[in-house]
Amino acid sequence: MPVKNKKKIAKKAARKKVKKTAKPPRRKVAKRSKAKIKISRAVTAKKAMKISQGPEASLEKIGEVTHYFPHVRAAAVMLLKDGLKVGDEIYLKGHTTDFKEKVESMQLDHVPIQEGKKGQEIGLLVKERVRIGDSVYRL
Repeated sequence: MPVKNKKKIAKKAARKKVKKTAKPPRRKVAKRSKAKIKISRAVTAKKAMKISQGPEASLEKIGEVTHYFPHVRAAAVMLLKDGLKVGDEIYLKGHTTDFKEKVESMQLDHVPIQEGKKGQEIGLLVKERVRIGDSVYRL
């Protein structure tokens, strides 16, 4: 018998000896009826509405934080509605941000101003860290 044939036979025998590992049994998932799915969706929608009706639901959103400068503790805020004056009380709310503050200092292009108008991106001194996307409400 030639050497090549012996190698082929040995390879085939080795393949037969290797056993495949057994797969774990599949977990059975209980099927829910369409009526139960509709009810559960309605319940989660009601819960979502209750959660979203926090103190900011009755407040007027006037802007959104576009940048934060930690070394000077200042936030860049894009004013979306009306204006904002020095002395106004604001409420900053975000995923991890939640505090009230009185506007004491405001700047536009590094120049102190007394009032910001809709569409302007102003700088505000803030007492806590804020994040991009946090909402600014007027109290």
